[in-house]
Amino acid sequence: MGQGRWRRAVSQAGRSVAVWGVSTVTMLVLAGILPDFRLQSPDGDSATTIAVTAAVGAGVFGVLSALVWPLLVRLLLLVPALVLGLLVFFLNGSLLLLALRLNPSGQSEAAPETAVIVAAVMSAVASATGGALAVRDDEAYRRRLYRLADRRRGRGPACPTTHGTVFVQLDGVGHDVLAAAVAKGLMPTVARWLGAGPGTAARPTHRLTPWRTDWSSQTGASQLGILHGSNFDVPAFRWYEKDSREVMVCNRPTSAAELQRRAVERTGDGGLLSADGASRGNLFGGGADEQALVLSIATRRSRETRSRAGYFAYFSDPANAVRTALSFVAESGREIGQSTRARLRGQRPRVSRGGLYPFIRAFATVVERDVVVAAVMGDMLAGRSAVYADLVGYDEVAHHSGPLGRDTEQVLARLDRSLALVENVAEHAPRPYRIVVLSDHGQSPGETFRARYGLTLADLVRAGCGLPVPRRARRTHSGAEARAAVRAALHRPVEEGGGQHRHAPRPEPIVLASGNLGLVSFPDVPHRMSKEEIDARHPALLTTLANHPGIGFLLVRSEEHGGVVLGAYGAQIPLDRLDEDPGPLAGFGPGAVEAVRRTHSFPHTADIMVNSFHDPADGEVLAFEEQIGSHGGLGGAQSKPFLLSPLALSAPTADGADLTGAEQVHRVLRRWLRESDGPQVPLETVPGERAA
Repeated sequence: MGQGRWRRAVSQAGRSVAVWGVSTVTMLVLAGILPDFRLQSPDGDSATTIAVTAAVGAGVFGVLSALVWPLLVRLLLLVPALVLGLLVFFLNGSLLLLALRLNPSGQSEAAPETAVIVAAVMSAVASATGGALAVRDDEAYRRRLYRLADRRRGRGPACPTTHGTVFVQLDGVGHDVLAAAVAKGLMPTVARWLGAGPGTAARPTHRLTPWRTDWSSQTGASQLGILHGSNFDVPAFRWYEKDSREVMVCNRPTSAAELQRRAVERTGDGGLLSADGASRGNLFGGGADEQALVLSIATRRSRETRSRAGYFAYFSDPANAVRTALSFVAESGREIGQSTRARLRGQRPRVSRGGLYPFIRAFATVVERDVVVAAVMGDMLAGRSAVYADLVGYDEVAHHSGPLGRDTEQVLARLDRSLALVENVAEHAPRPYRIVVLSDHGQSPGETFRARYGLTLADLVRAGCGLPVPRRARRTHSGAEARAAVRAALHRPVEEGGGQHRHAPRPEPIVLASGNLGLVSFPDVPHRMSKEEIDARHPALLTTLANHPGIGFLLVRSEEHGGVVLGAYGAQIPLDRLDEDPGPLAGFGPGAVEAVRRTHSFPHTADIMVNSFHDPADGEVLAFEEQIGSHGGLGGAQSKPFLLSPLALSAPTADGADLTGAEQVHRVLRRWLRESDGPQVPLETVPGERAA
């Protein structure tokens, strides 16, 4: 053995002994504190015997954690991810009980609930000690990272020396929210990149660019366009397709797989990541050969492609499992405390945050974040050319707490720490990396449509059709007006139950909500109904919707004009005249006309597209879902995400032109990959779509 190898072996052995020693001391301390955990016989033992018992117990627990834990994690892949935190504690405690039983002294024992606590503390202490010792020895730490990289890369070709690119998507973080967080000092990593931190004199390394979403300002449409180059025929987050008689939902695995298939078929290309790429935590794969926590493959059962297999690489380390589980519990408690304070203060607007939501929030802000960031770090250490990852924590919290406030500020600060981790790992990667941060949409604040008017959009549609509505909706001002409009339009009374007299019942309309965008479809009509057909069937419906104060505008097909935008007071503007007179679209900002026209061209656009009211003064909208921070339609910050790119890359657009639509963002990212001499993804325009 060479001298260098000998020194490395001695160093590694020394760190292992140190971790063992600290674990032994930890076990001794816990045995002295916890009443149901002992390391000696009831009659008492000498200090030496107790120390030996602790040392053996700590050693056996360490060996079991290293050998048995990875096998247990493979079994965890069959368990729903939401209960993962509780299982981590239970299984770690079980390993400790087994270690105590295997102790030759036979004198140590612990109550099951105490074993869970002891195992969690010992794993955390061992992880911290090992990490501290490794960090102190930079060369050893670097070698450890390279070993991890070698395992992930396997026996493939040598890593290129050209730049790789990491794309980190901060889901739902709008351009103005990011800028405000930087100004407040909440995101020091981003501030340093922009040269905007307090007292920062360094030159910026990145540029911040806003971009504008399509009408459907949500992850499904944006990420499909960014990763696959086409989001054609994605009118909303959820919509009804008459030809298949199915409701498509972007975060449903079967729908995500179908949308990805359609995009690949339309573009004739695998996606942004089709050359040596990795997709982590996304709705779509982007053509990557390495995918983990990707929804579009979640229904596949093969070992190579099963989405949840991404958990194994992270949780196979028991220290990771314990650390994340503890953070999961802490985040759940934090949400319960924050929602309780909001309720006691009488905060408005407010939505329900009970039930399973604290655990759903903790999964999004802790478990998924930790697993995705670890996967990205592994991809960088493996030298992959392009990595795209989505961190969804802010979006989840903003829906229920609002896009602005203390709750979301805490999430932004933790996201910044994740970016710092990625940046630090780049220093140890086998190739240089450029880090691009972007978002898929923003969020607009505002109370819900139901909270303001006492009825849902579905209730209003039913009332406008003369169908029965719940008693609470009939008693509202909006419900009464709708029923009166039906009565006047039909020139006859309406039944007390709220339904109009008719000879043959028809299927009820399907009303779906995507943030502040609503979609109304009539399933018994195989084609997209025209305004004339809707007026003939339900004379009061379009008038009821267009004149409601909570609705900004409608889009319907017209036999006379092709397509029309309807607004209050009888406003009816054909699509080809919106440039001259935007009518009700005037307050929705630049790009609204183009976005509405494009959506009108989709084959699966609903019979009636409904966009909520928008207040340009404060940016508020009215969500048709139970969300006080929403996105999915037009109005406010939801349509203004950001692109944070290194100055070493070319500017997103020439001469400061607007960056519009997810498909144009896709073309920009492809260009950057080519500039980095990375994957040679062909640069082509999708037929029939706008060019960059």
